[in-house]
Parts: sequence; structure tokens; C-alpha cells
Amino acid sequence: MSMITVKLRDDSRQFESGITIAEVAKSIGMGLYKAACAGRVNGNAVDLRTPLTEDCELEILTFDSAEGKHAYWHTTSHILAQAVRRLFPEAALAIGPAIDNGFYYDMDLPRSLTPEDLEKIEAEMKKIIKENLPLERFELSPEDAKALMEKEKQPYKVELIEEHSGKGEKISFYRQGEFTDLCAGPHLMTTGQIKAIKLTNCTGAYWRADANNKMLQRVYGISFPKASELEAYVTMLEEAKKRDHRKLGRELELFTIMDEGPGFPFFLPKGMILKNLLIDYWREIHREAGYQEISTPVILSRSLWERSGHWDHYKQNMYTTVIDGEDYAIKPMNCPGGILVYQTKMHSYRDLPLRIGELGLVHRHELSGALHGLMRVRCFTQDDAHIFMLKSQIKEEIKGVVRLIDKVYKTFGFPYHIELSTMPEDHMGAIEDWNEATDALRSAISELGYDYEVNEGDGAFYGPKLDFHLTDCLGRTWQCGTIQLDFQLPERFELEYTGEDGAKHRPIMIHRVVFGSIERFIGILTEHFAGAFPAWLSPVQVKVLPISERHHEYASQVEEALTKAGFRVEADMRSEKIGYKIREAQLQKIPYMLVVGDKEAESGEVSVRGRKAGDLGSMTVEAFIEKLREEVDSKAME
Repeated sequence: MSMITVKLRDDSRQFESGITIAEVAKSIGMGLYKAACAGRVNGNAVDLRTPLTEDCELEILTFDSAEGKHAYWHTTSHILAQAVRRLFPEAALAIGPAIDNGFYYDMDLPRSLTPEDLEKIEAEMKKIIKENLPLERFELSPEDAKALMEKEKQPYKVELIEEHSGKGEKISFYRQGEFTDLCAGPHLMTTGQIKAIKLTNCTGAYWRADANNKMLQRVYGISFPKASELEAYVTMLEEAKKRDHRKLGRELELFTIMDEGPGFPFFLPKGMILKNLLIDYWREIHREAGYQEISTPVILSRSLWERSGHWDHYKQNMYTTVIDGEDYAIKPMNCPGGILVYQTKMHSYRDLPLRIGELGLVHRHELSGALHGLMRVRCFTQDDAHIFMLKSQIKEEIKGVVRLIDKVYKTFGFPYHIELSTMPEDHMGAIEDWNEATDALRSAISELGYDYEVNEGDGAFYGPKLDFHLTDCLGRTWQCGTIQLDFQLPERFELEYTGEDGAKHRPIMIHRVVFGSIERFIGILTEHFAGAFPAWLSPVQVKVLPISERHHEYASQVEEALTKAGFRVEADMRSEKIGYKIREAQLQKIPYMLVVGDKEAESGEVSVRGRKAGDLGSMTVEAFIEKLREEVDSKAME
């Protein structure tokens, strides 16, 4: 038997050719073997059953890694499907992938599942885990694979197989006990490796996300190697329910979604204050960074979207209309309009880089089942900007955008991580351009000293990108900022500038957003702060609370002084007890409450209560104004 060299994280070892990754893990230590979920060979995540037949780099992946979690949760989704088939033998299974937080399985059942059904399914899953069934991987020809799934009466699996049968490649399956599922893996070695599970939700989902197809039932779940981790996750979910921005949006009178406009949010007066504060901040930092602001039309002709490539690559998400017998589309993105602005005049190399920002209202068709408050809507304000530049300026401009995004996220107190997304299958343009663009992003981010993850094949159709995923106070991640480097649209639109040599040249283009969407960012902020926004963002910063009616005059004077100082203030003149007024102000998440009675009216002071700190004592109105101004100007996060 020939020997191979396997390079591990800390050293290299010799093994007989054909050894599996699981066996390598066992040779290192039983602790690693038991914790192993998958392997990464030469950068690619693979199954633990994979035999190693040549020299390679190997990493044993545990639940602590993203690919390890994926294998763990994907295996749990198969356990879910097996449990459903035991309880509902007639169930037709669709797909059951791992997702960012857990897994789901889509299934066609004879009736709608009830909460009691989910309890029974979860109990059956625990039985399957206790049985400690080994997972066996095997492959079949497309013909045999189709025959197997037809025998199992699995029409959705048959449809998936038929799509790949023309390629002639063998199709992989995983078997555990009596249950077999069509799957590419990777998976754990046995069902017994799953330790703690919970089914969290059941919703409807169209087969293949197409409203013309049958509505299936989608069961969501989560699993962990330790019961304590599951308990912590359940606690987080309960906290997330309390922080749900849809609930807080109603209670704090920020926004609403009406039946007359599903997916189209209505911002109420207090919500507009918050939205405008974010927009004002956006304008402030972009002026400082050398951006010019523009505004482009919401509706533009089909020919523009054909030229940009959106008509071919994005039409299913676009709203269209006909004007004067010609096809038009409501813009789903701002970039073609920004390009038209660039073309309104001739440019010299001296004009570049040209940084153009736009707070553009865009519309995208989303399925009704995907809509979720402000997080997933059909129209939103994208805080877009496009930078037109020389090739020699690419790296510095990328660095400038990264610094800007970093500044914004630090202002709101969000940690974040970065992903580099590379060329997708449906890309436009030459691979050489893609390689050059990807290398530029990689080089710029590395020179700034940032770590990043690579997300293969997830770039935009016109260029690679850097995605910024911020983390909220519950540990959830949200993809907001992005930097997309584009060699393609300048070519398609024949953009030009006059170079130092007097000849015409093609500029390079950056697409970038910071918030991602003003509306979605408001949803994230609402949940992150649980509606208790820092003073500089709070729609109402101060509530003046007179103890009785005879203190109304002084309360009005305090209110007027604060308003003249530029603060957002309300006075509660209701004939209610002061304790009740304080509780009401707390429920409204007001940062400061100023209680005024006889003593305060006589001394010209106010008794200050902080939303979190409670009683802060008495101070003059002028001293409070100075305190609040410092907090607001510094954008303090409490």
C-alpha cells in the first residue's frame, strides 16, 4: 500500500493511501474523532467518509466551524425527514438544507401540521438519535436513482434527479436505517452524534419558491452538541420575540404595514424622525468622504435594463409597466441611473475618482411568504454610491469604502466580519477581468489588516464583492454593507474618460452600500436596542412630567427651552399620577424624564430620571441641556 502525506494544522503525517478523514481524526485523538463533523481537503468541505488517496492539506471540522455546523444541521434535517416518514408514511419530501441558524425540511403532507404534531415529530427524532444509526453514503446512476425514488413515491426527488440525468453523473444518496435520502452531503457518521434538538416553527413554502407550484409545509429546527447550548439558543429566541421590530414598531408608533400595501411600509411621524436622522448622518459622513449626491428616476426604459443585464438576470424580481406603448421597469437598483449621470458630460482622468451617492427608492418583487416587517420588503431606500475610477485607484478606493463602513458600524456599536464573494456561474465578462477584480479586493482588505472568509461563487453577476455582516446584541448576523467591483457595466455602457495620454480609456466602477437599506437597518437597530434607541437617535429624547396641574406652566417653560436648544421633547400634561407618567415614559423608551414640581419650579431646576440609570438628581435646565448636547453630539450609545 502506498503512503501519502497529510498536512494538518500543526504538522504533517504519513498515512496509507485510502484512509478516510474519520480514521485520520481517530488517529489524532478520540476527542477529535467524536467532535468531528466534516473535513476540509485542500480548501473544500467534504464528508468524513472521504478516502484520502494523494498528498493533501486536511482540516478536521467540528461544530465550531461554519462547515461543521452545516454538516451537523444537515444531518439533523435528515433525522427530521426520517421521523416525518415514520409518522406520516405518505409524506412526499422535497428539500432539507442546513441554513444559517439550523435547518428546515419542505414536505408535502396530507394535512397541515399542528403544534402537537411537531411535539410528536421531535419525540420521534430523539428516538432515531438514540438508535445511533450509521449514515451510509452510496451512488447510483441517474436511471437507478430515479427508479429508487419512484419506488419510494418521492415525486419531488424524481424531479430533481431528472434535471441532472442529462449530465450522466452518478447521484449520491445517504441511508440511515430504513430511511434513504437523495443528498450530496457532507454528513455526520451516525445519528447518535446529535445531542440536543428543537423544532422551532412550521410555515408554508412554495416548491422551488414558485407561486405557481404547490404550497408545501416547511418545518424549521435547530440542534447542538450540548443541551446547554440549546438552552442558551432558546433563551435568545425568547429575547428576540420581545425585541421583534414589528411589535416594537407598532408600540412605539414607528411604522406599519397595511393590507393595502403588503411589503410596502408606511412610516409614521416618529419613524420618519428616526429615518431622517439616519439619512442626515449618511449625508454628513459622505460629504466628509468626498461624495456628491444625485437622484435618479424610479422608472426607466426596458432598453436600459437590457443593456445593464438586469432584464436577463433579474427580471423575475422587477416590476414592469408600459408607457406610450414601450416597456419600462421600476428600478430594482440604482446603478444604471448612476451610469447615465456619469455619461452626462465628458470626463478627464483628473476628474477621477468620481464618487456619486444616491438615496434611491428601489422596488423588488418578493414572494408574499418571504415578507417580514422591515427586514424583507418590496420597496426600500438603498443608500447607494458608485465610484468611477482609474485602475490605479482601485485599491485605495476600496480601502476608503472599508474605512467608511467601519466608521459607521463602530458608531452604532456593531462588531462585524467580512466575506469575499467570488465569480458565480451566471457571470458576465471575461474570467481574466474577474480574476483581476477579485485580486484587487483581496489585496485591499489584506493590506488593511482585516480577516475575511471566502464565499465561493456568490458574487454579483457583474463582479466580485466584499460583504459586511454585522452582529447584534443577541449574536445574530445581518448582511448590510457591500463593496462590488465592476469591470462589466462600464464596458456594456461604453463609459470613457480622457487619459493623461489624450486617448479614451474605460473607467472601473465600484458599487457600494453601507446601511444596505435604510428601512432594514431601522429594523435591525430596533431589535438591537429593543426600541430603547440612544438619545441621538430617539424620536423623543426628553419627556417633561409635571407632578400636578399647577406645575404645567413651568413644565411648558422647560419644554420650550429644550425645543429652542434643538432637542425633541414632549410634555405630559395629563391629569395622571406622576408614577403612572413615569411608567408610561419608560414603556415608550424615552431616554430622559424631567420631573417638575414645587421645588423644581421654585429653584429653576429639573429632577432628572434616566431610562436605565433611574434617578440622576436635580440640575438646572442649562446643565441638563449641556449634558444632553454632549451625549447627542458624541453619538453616545449609553
